[in-house]
Formats: sequence, C-alpha cells, structure tokens
Amino acid sequence: MTLTLLAITLLIGVTLCYTAVCAASPFGNCRKCSGWGFTFKTDRKGRMKRGKDCRRCHATGKRIRAGRWLYNRWARIYRAGTDTPTSGAAR
Repeated sequence: MTLTLLAITLLIGVTLCYTAVCAASPFGNCRKCSGWGFTFKTDRKGRMKRGKDCRRCHATGKRIRAGRWLYNRWARIYRAGTDTPTSGAAR
C-alpha cells in the first residue's frame, strides 16, 4: 500500500466519522464558555462567581457544528433552487 493511498483512505475515514458525528449530534459545546453559557469571574477574595452571559452562544452553552452548518446551507440553497412555482394554470 503506497503512502498516497493510505493518506487518501485516512482522509476519507476521518470525513465519514465527522459526518456521522454531525448527523448524530448537530450541536457541540461552545468553545468560548466551554458549554457553561457564561464566563467565570473571581471576586476580591478569589472565589469563583458567575460572570456575564456568553455572547457567542447566547447563554445556551451550545453551538452548531461547522459540518452541520455547511449541510444546512447546502440544503437551503438546494431547496430554493428546485422549488417549482405553483400556479393554477400549471396543474
């Protein structure tokens, strides 16, 4: 098995695994707040406190995965391009 064939096989395998993850779980934890939905602050005594809500995930703690976002975009464009106009004369 050549090195090129091995690299192609590995790349296809990684792509299929990521596609399966995006299909099974389209949302992942937010990278900014680590899935908490807010940031942590420390008070003057050094104790952890709840900070402001995360602006990236809007305090949900979840974000849409890049692969799922691309699939949603593709599906929306495909549906918009294949819609047939429904007029009364075409029936």
